[in-house]
Amino acid sequence: MDRRHGFEGMFGIGGGNKVSVESERNLNIARDLCQRRKPMEALPYLMKALEDHRNLDAILEFAFLAPTKDESVEILEEGVARGKKLLLTEWLGPKAFDDDGDYVGHFWGILETRPYMRVMQALSRMYFETEKHSEAVEVQIEMLRLCPGDNMGVRQNLGSSLIRVRRYADALYFAQVWLDSQEDGRSPPRGGTLFGEPRKTLYTEEEEKKLSRYCSGELIHTAALASFKLFGDCPQSQQYLRIASKVNPNILVRILGAVTRPTEPNRYPRGMNGPEEAHDYLWISQDLWESDGAWNWANSNSDARATLLKTCSRGGCGVKETSIAQFKRCSACRTVSYCGTQCQKLDWQSHKPSCQKHQRIAAQIKMFSKPMKDPKGKK
Repeated sequence: MDRRHGFEGMFGIGGGNKVSVESERNLNIARDLCQRRKPMEALPYLMKALEDHRNLDAILEFAFLAPTKDESVEILEEGVARGKKLLLTEWLGPKAFDDDGDYVGHFWGILETRPYMRVMQALSRMYFETEKHSEAVEVQIEMLRLCPGDNMGVRQNLGSSLIRVRRYADALYFAQVWLDSQEDGRSPPRGGTLFGEPRKTLYTEEEEKKLSRYCSGELIHTAALASFKLFGDCPQSQQYLRIASKVNPNILVRILGAVTRPTEPNRYPRGMNGPEEAHDYLWISQDLWESDGAWNWANSNSDARATLLKTCSRGGCGVKETSIAQFKRCSACRTVSYCGTQCQKLDWQSHKPSCQKHQRIAAQIKMFSKPMKDPKGKK
């Protein structure tokens, strides 16, 4: 969500009085131009915004205009260092990053920390894009130390990052403690990064049913893949995969259907366990499923395949896929699948209302993600 939709939209960057009004105004203009794919027009405004050394969001925006990804990393590393210094010397004080201080564990909830956390998140992304995966892991762990409640969704990526650097036990433990936290709704200590020995026990039938109805698709896929990497094709790995295929089938359908991996993250808001979340997970993780036997293991799991193979959405047809992702989805809403164009045409009058409703909701969500104008028409 755009920064200007929340508290910072009302009070200013970092809660107000942290960045000059002129610098924030220039940043907003630059960002709007960047969102409209006009980076060269945005650059002069961004350079003006950078004249205020406290404008960390301007550094973030500037980093993504750098000629190379390596240069982006250097700019963001400088931004993190500058942000830490600002928090220590101007905004929070010398105990800002101490475990026994008043702030660690509550970052993001403290408005002054938000620009710093945004730069940290951007640095994590660029470490991933430049294949500096160990560095990405360390940034993500630090973000969860500062904000174990994980307002920024770091937990959706850290499990895959740990798998990528072959820390399979830590990845499985991390996924397990977050999945367990659903029971009481409380975040695990240090955001699940006090790594311990992962358990190798099965959920009860009732627990499996509950998780299959509602849990994080990214975390359950992390658990399945990490368990397979650690223990092989054991009952626990199979159970995690079975749950994953039900929670967000969009992920395994794309993996096993050999759909091309996304080249960039989704730009718009997403609903839990929807195709947008699947897109982001696959951008980070799809290649991990395509190596070291993981694809063959998942593709040979009869329970997962039974869940993923679709039946034609036209009532009365009953034809079922013989291979995953065989049927084509409605291109407008992507919520129904048909065995062929004939069934799609015959079903249109029945499907049309729900399809159009889905499109209206999607358009409203995209509109909400765009920056708002203030009553005077200024950005």
